Amino acid sequence: MDALTLGPIKSLSGEVRLPGSKSISNRALLLAALARGRTRILNLLDSEDTELMRRALNALGIAVTQDRDAWVVEGGGPLVTDGRCVELNLGLAGTAMRPLVAALTLGNGEFVLDGTPRMRERPIGPLVDALRALGADLDYAATAGYPPVRIRAGGLAGGEAEIDGSLSSQFLTSVLLAAPLAQRPVTLRVHGGLVSKPYIDITLDLMSRFGAAVHHVGHQRFEVANEGYRSPGECLVEGDASSATYFLAAGAIAGRGVRVEGVGAASIQGDAAFAAVLEAMGARVERSATSVAVKPAPLSGIDADLNHIPDAAMTVAVLALFAKGVTRIGNIANWRVKETDRLSAMAQELRKLGAEVEEGPDYLAIEPPATLRPATIETYGDHRMAMCFSLAALGGVPVTIKNPGCVAKTFPDYFEKFTGLIDG
Repeated sequence: MDALTLGPIKSLSGEVRLPGSKSISNRALLLAALARGRTRILNLLDSEDTELMRRALNALGIAVTQDRDAWVVEGGGPLVTDGRCVELNLGLAGTAMRPLVAALTLGNGEFVLDGTPRMRERPIGPLVDALRALGADLDYAATAGYPPVRIRAGGLAGGEAEIDGSLSSQFLTSVLLAAPLAQRPVTLRVHGGLVSKPYIDITLDLMSRFGAAVHHVGHQRFEVANEGYRSPGECLVEGDASSATYFLAAGAIAGRGVRVEGVGAASIQGDAAFAAVLEAMGARVERSATSVAVKPAPLSGIDADLNHIPDAAMTVAVLALFAKGVTRIGNIANWRVKETDRLSAMAQELRKLGAEVEEGPDYLAIEPPATLRPATIETYGDHRMAMCFSLAALGGVPVTIKNPGCVAKTFPDYFEKFTGLIDG
């Protein structure tokens, strides 16, 4: 389907059970492969990104099979130890590309990891630099600082390294995930600041479930013991908090309210904090340990640093169309190195709907129009652009989403679930 026209939609109401978290799913798959023993992963997200990780592990000789309601992974330490040569295409899946670059330094073999043209534009230099400092042998097959990456694996020596945390938390996550299998303990010092800290907390939580010992001081210094991983037997993936934001935002705009099941006050995901942003804008929010419900109320613009929830911040940008006054979203420079340049893309598409938008180097300021304009939204192949702008159809005008199939990256049946909540 080249395009999908939504609305105008009067209101959405009802309940949604969320698919598994992408961030947790791909971390769990890799950890299960690195751990001693068999792991059953429950509620694993079924999407392009997780399929790319599963296929990569299979290509590396790791058994990943489906058994009724679970995916079963047969782990055993370093992914490859027999010296084989493997080339992997990881599409646009950053949560597969970056951790696998680090993990494949642990064993023995030669590997080339590549992806889509956009993946070749997404930086990976800080990760490569840190791995080299820990004794890895890897370089670039094309442009320095970007995929494809060539790895000549002979084990990761360990020791101490610095890592730049200012562009993406995935660089730090990737080294942390590999570190328990290094030949010596690993100490990592973060410089340049650390974006998206809650994603590091997800990493640490999952490493702990798989038996790794990690100590950190203020997210600036991390000490990892080289004691390997052991399977916990089962690993449950909680619902995706980023995906929850679209339904919760819809509940704040119009209708009798929306409840999401599968993520709540007990969530380990940073994007669970979106509920607090909704409250700050005026929505009525109720939480349980595993669910969140939102009902409409008059919304007001906010001025917020949303560096800790960059994916959810995109939903806030579209929700600003329904709030009184200006909404300013700050400290989001890392939007520019995501699936597309999200700062530029978001500004351009919001303007199509009639908003006045100021785009800064690391912020957006959004003033809603008195009345939304019908618009055709370019998604730039970015799943979150497609899902965010579906909300605009609640503004009394039809909205056409180009390339709606891009949501397959994380939420293949998103539009079916979204339209299934339409009242009447």
